[in-house]
Amino acid sequence: MIQEVTGNRNISFLPAGFSGNTTFQTTGDLSSTQSNSSANVTFVRPATFFINGFSNIPHAKYYYVFLSLVYVVTVLGNSFIMCTIYLARRLHTAKYIVVFHLALSDLCGSSALIPKVIDTYLFEHQEISYEACLAYMFFVFHFMNLQSLTLLALAYDRLIAICFPLRYHAIVTKTAMFLIIGVMWTLSVTFIALLVSLITRLSFCSSTVVNSYFCDHGPLYRLSCNDNVINLIMANICFGLLVCMPLILIIISYFCIALALLKIAHGAERNKAMKTCTSHLMLVAISYVPLLGTNIAALATFIHPNARIINNSLTQTIPPMLNPIIYTLKSEEVMLSIKELYKRSKVNILEK
Repeated sequence: MIQEVTGNRNISFLPAGFSGNTTFQTTGDLSSTQSNSSANVTFVRPATFFINGFSNIPHAKYYYVFLSLVYVVTVLGNSFIMCTIYLARRLHTAKYIVVFHLALSDLCGSSALIPKVIDTYLFEHQEISYEACLAYMFFVFHFMNLQSLTLLALAYDRLIAICFPLRYHAIVTKTAMFLIIGVMWTLSVTFIALLVSLITRLSFCSSTVVNSYFCDHGPLYRLSCNDNVINLIMANICFGLLVCMPLILIIISYFCIALALLKIAHGAERNKAMKTCTSHLMLVAISYVPLLGTNIAALATFIHPNARIINNSLTQTIPPMLNPIIYTLKSEEVMLSIKELYKRSKVNILEK
């Protein structure tokens, strides 16, 4: 029998590695459901989780100060690139709709993660309510997946531009890009909402200490004391469809681009076409290489929790900071637009 404890009762446990008392709050009416197991298992939904972060590292707060500086640069850089695209008429194209969406995803993803990390560790607010933890998890993973899917949309743009240049403006339209962005949001919201909602079927009857720097899905569902196989399966499905599949499609698109470039007779034209892909390739590299490296290393060998936290946090925070810098410095269209906006602002100031 699986019993769900109800009423106005509070159950207290002392989780491993946590020096204080953690309160498990259970609500509702007393009910029981039939189970194949002969044992009686109490279903417990905790009132709060404790986000542990780094363990036994002196001066770890300096790292969180560094993340706060990363956040400031991320906000300034992505806000700047979005304002530039909005104000510059030459950038009102299908391609830069996707670039604008990437900057927006980077800004929202960092805003969902870093301010809460700073509040958690610099101000020692490591306890988080059950509902807030799930909401935290949803927004961090949602915007992280949007970044991955947006890189795929940019790869599609480059594929059509190089392989079908004469049909580019007919295929890659503003309407088509808005439709692609809508599909990305639908997919991400659907899968991540399902991933997070499956946490609610888990019972946390012992430790509620999350060994990560935020409400991470893996460390959280592994704390459960009932069957969590479906959570593991859903995590693998989301990782495969929303992270690995876009990377595979990006690699295939660049294989097709490489074949098309080999057919270009003139070296100058080939170099010009390749130059339009360099900024995107750099974004793909800084986004996927650390992420895949960390996951492959975790499968191949033991990674210390502190090393995993550093790798994951840098993987989620550094690419959003670098993306606007790369697009600003590597894109001639963006640089020309910035110069035009600067000249226009100077003229307006002089006229006043």
